[in-house]
Amino acid sequence: MTAKRWFFAVLLCGLLLFGCHSSHSLADPSLANRPEAAHPPEPVLAEATFAGGCFWCMEKPFDLLAGVVETTSGYTGGSGQNPTYRQVSSGGTGHVEAVRVRYDPDRVSYDQLLSVFWKNVDPLDAQGQFCDRGSQYQARIFYHNSPQQQQAEASKQALEASGQLPGPITTQIVAATPFYPAEDYHQDYYQKNPLQYQFYRLSCGRDHRLSELWGNAQSVSLRP
Repeated sequence: MTAKRWFFAVLLCGLLLFGCHSSHSLADPSLANRPEAAHPPEPVLAEATFAGGCFWCMEKPFDLLAGVVETTSGYTGGSGQNPTYRQVSSGGTGHVEAVRVRYDPDRVSYDQLLSVFWKNVDPLDAQGQFCDRGSQYQARIFYHNSPQQQQAEASKQALEASGQLPGPITTQIVAATPFYPAEDYHQDYYQKNPLQYQFYRLSCGRDHRLSELWGNAQSVSLRP
């Protein structure tokens, strides 16, 4: 081996040894067994279902409630699968217009949801709600488990005992049945079509009747 080749061979070995040593010396041994940064656990959401006449008008009150994650307009309580708006509105399927509420029980209680429900319906009307007539617009509470049933029954009894309403409560409390989301154009209607939504509420007499029954009562925590 010539002197020149011997020199480059020694230089290459030196570089390789230096690089290996440097990679080990620069590595932080404290990082080797460090666990990945912990992510906060996702909240375990609960579900509630309420019917209070036109589902357009029942989404907004629940959306305003802190702790509610999602509201969906749909149909429940009847026979047959995947009913359409035309079928339900005709009254031939037994379904009612309803709202499914997904919420964080660590932030809002089922009792608070019940309070919002009662103050947005006419519990005295067994034939529909406001200007919408027929069984498809009846006010109902659909419970998903035994605690919800007990709380719903207790809230109804407490409301009856309070004497606040000028008549017997006709709202039904029944077990939840399959829920079918309504057509896309019904979802978040009050946000997509604010003028039409306000005109409907006004022409239907909803707010006038709610004011007669409840005044300006408000006992829930709204979003900021």
